[in-house]
Amino acid sequence: MNTLRILFMGTPEFAVGILDHLVASKVNVVAVVTAPDKPAGRGKRLHSSAVKQYAEQHDLEVLQPTNLKSEEFQDDLKRLNPNLMVVVAFRMLPKVVWSFPDYGTFNLHASLLPQYRGAAPINWAIINGEKETGVTTFFIDEEIDTGHIIDSKTIPIAAEDDVESLHDKLMELGAGLVLKTVKAIESGTAKAKTQKLNAALKSAPKLTRENTKVNWNQSAEQIVNFVRGLTPFPTAWTELTKKDEILKVKVFKVSPEPVKHNKEVGSTFYDKEKKTICVAVNDGYVHIKELQLPGKKRMTSHALVNGMGWEADFRFL
Repeated sequence: MNTLRILFMGTPEFAVGILDHLVASKVNVVAVVTAPDKPAGRGKRLHSSAVKQYAEQHDLEVLQPTNLKSEEFQDDLKRLNPNLMVVVAFRMLPKVVWSFPDYGTFNLHASLLPQYRGAAPINWAIINGEKETGVTTFFIDEEIDTGHIIDSKTIPIAAEDDVESLHDKLMELGAGLVLKTVKAIESGTAKAKTQKLNAALKSAPKLTRENTKVNWNQSAEQIVNFVRGLTPFPTAWTELTKKDEILKVKVFKVSPEPVKHNKEVGSTFYDKEKKTICVAVNDGYVHIKELQLPGKKRMTSHALVNGMGWEADFRFL
C-alpha cells in the first residue's frame, strides 16, 4: 500500500488496537496525531496518551497540537502531505483538517450508525439492553457522526458482557474493518452511502455524574444492564443511608432475582446463602456482588459485610 500516506489520529487504548493492526499490515502511516500530555496522579506528572506511547515504541512521528487550526499544525500537514486520514477516538476536527487529504478523512465509530451517535456508544448499547452492536467506518463531515457510511460489521452482545469485554471485542472487530476500508479506498472500490435516519434513533451522550446514578425504581433487568454498561468505567454509583451518614457507593457487579415481595424500593438485607447485599426493586431483588465504599478498594459484598456488618435499616437512594 505504498500509494497511501496515512495520518492516524487517536488517543486511548481503543485506538491503539486499530493503529497496531495497520502498522502490522505494513500500511504507510506517516505520523500520528494525539492529545497533548496531561498531568495525572498525586504528583501531577505528565502522562502520555496510549497512542503516543505506542507510536514512540514503533518509531512513528507524533504530533500533539493543542489547536488543530494553528499555523504550526497546518504547516505539519503540508509537510507530511497525507492523502488519507484515519480517526479513531479523537476530538472533533475542523473542516480545514478533515478536508485536507485527497481521499478524505474517515472515522471508526463503535456502533452501527446512525444508531448511538455520540461519545459513549459502547456504554449506552449495553445500558439499553441491546442484543447486538458493531463498528462503522464513515467519512467525516461538518456534524458529529453523520457522514456517509463506508462499511460496518456487527457483533452480538453477550449477557455477561460489560464495557471492558465489549470494548475489546469491538477493538478487534474495528481493526479489521479499518484495514478493509483503507484497502477499499486505495483500490477505488469504496462506496459511501448516506446514513438512513428514522424516528427510533438512540443517542450515546457523554457520561456524567448525573446520568450514571442507579435508579432503583427501574426493573431489575434495567438496573443490571445499567451497571454492566458502566463497568469498569466510569462506574455506576448510588447513595447508601447508613445510620446518620449518606455514602456514595460505586457498584460493579449485580444480578437480578425476579420475585414478588412487599419490601420498599431501595431497602436492603444481606443474603447469607448467596453472600450478596440484596436491594428491593419493583419486580424483585438486585443482588450486589461487588461494590466500593468511599476511600476503600473494590470488594465483594461478603468482604464488606464481614468488615462492617449490615443493618436492616441500611437503604440505597
